[in-house]
Amino acid sequence: MHRLLTPMRHFNELVMFQHSIFSLPFIFIAMIVSADGWFGWHLLFLGILAAVSARNFAMGLNRYADRDIDAKNPRTQTRPSVDGRISPGAILAFTVFNALVFITVAYFVNMLAFSLALPILAILGSYSYFKRFSALAHIILGLSLALAPLAGVVAVEAAVPLWSLYLSAGVLFWVAGFDLLYSLQDIEFDTKEGLHSIPSRFGAKNTFRTAQVFHLLTVIFWALFVMEADLGLFAAIAVLFSAAMLGYEHYLVNKDFSKIDRAFFTVNGYLGIIFIGLIIIEKVSN
Repeated sequence: MHRLLTPMRHFNELVMFQHSIFSLPFIFIAMIVSADGWFGWHLLFLGILAAVSARNFAMGLNRYADRDIDAKNPRTQTRPSVDGRISPGAILAFTVFNALVFITVAYFVNMLAFSLALPILAILGSYSYFKRFSALAHIILGLSLALAPLAGVVAVEAAVPLWSLYLSAGVLFWVAGFDLLYSLQDIEFDTKEGLHSIPSRFGAKNTFRTAQVFHLLTVIFWALFVMEADLGLFAAIAVLFSAAMLGYEHYLVNKDFSKIDRAFFTVNGYLGIIFIGLIIIEKVSN
């Protein structure tokens, strides 16, 4: 048993399975709104499997591609991909396995989902290399998670209505904004190593401002989502709550730079959970 649990713990540390919480609420928000309520156990199972396998693929490829960079960064030198606990071959096998799981799940959802599976994997995989030549890596990360609600609505109705684009655009700027704040931790390292990021290229002050603009756009797009989807009071409260949480996130980071982890994981984690909770209440109350 110990021989099995130890590798599992190492792979959990490698990809941080629990951080799937950032994408899962929004794929299910899209599914709930698209189905006008409960969308069924079958799609719930496939949705979870698709979201987790897609994220595992993206994180596995990122850890594999960034081994050389992570080995130089004091913040990342203890990752299993760097300290030898997981071999490069095992990481690559894990990545390929999750890609195959994602494609298989997409096939069992519907043909539109299946036809989009490879393009989605290509976008998810591209993030790992963008930082080497473009500061747009933050946007690519946002786009990667923004695919989650689009995948959710495609799973339910094999179409992409306008409201789902607004929801996804909000997710894009939400994720890109908090990734900007998170990347402030590596501003000196990125500058030294010649890696491309908005903090290393434009400085901390401009990064804060850009993150504020991104999160303002997040609130605007989510408000448009609520209006276009013809949702009511609880959905509007979800948007207002999100605005308050994002404001608190910026307050934390501006007040104390050491609280970036708290802002990144705790605040954004609660944001997604409470957002989907209010959407569920919205549909149950109608």
